[in-house]
Amino acid sequence: MEFFKKYQTIIFRSLGVLLLIVSIAAFFWTAPKKGFTENEIAAANVARMEARMAGQNSGVAQKEKPKHSPFLKTYKDTQAKQLRYALIVMMIAGIGFLGYSFLSKKEEQ
Repeated sequence: MEFFKKYQTIIFRSLGVLLLIVSIAAFFWTAPKKGFTENEIAAANVARMEARMAGQNSGVAQKEKPKHSPFLKTYKDTQAKQLRYALIVMMIAGIGFLGYSFLSKKEEQ
């Protein structure tokens, strides 16, 4: 307990910074890509041309089975929401620890 009281400011600041860094890194790691790169577009165009040359028409809409069941889609959506909420809580906790460490303490005698 003595150790905690002695290094309370350092512990709260380092914990706040650590929570903020981890949550921001996880947020950007899990964020979806907004667009395609030029290489991905070119690879898709080449694949489309190869399929057309092989006799498969990519323009014909074929009835395909869905890759994922509705339950799996719901599960993945719920998991993404939970991760988003957890990251928000981590960011708020990091800001809270960091802010609390900068408050001035009154010395009791």
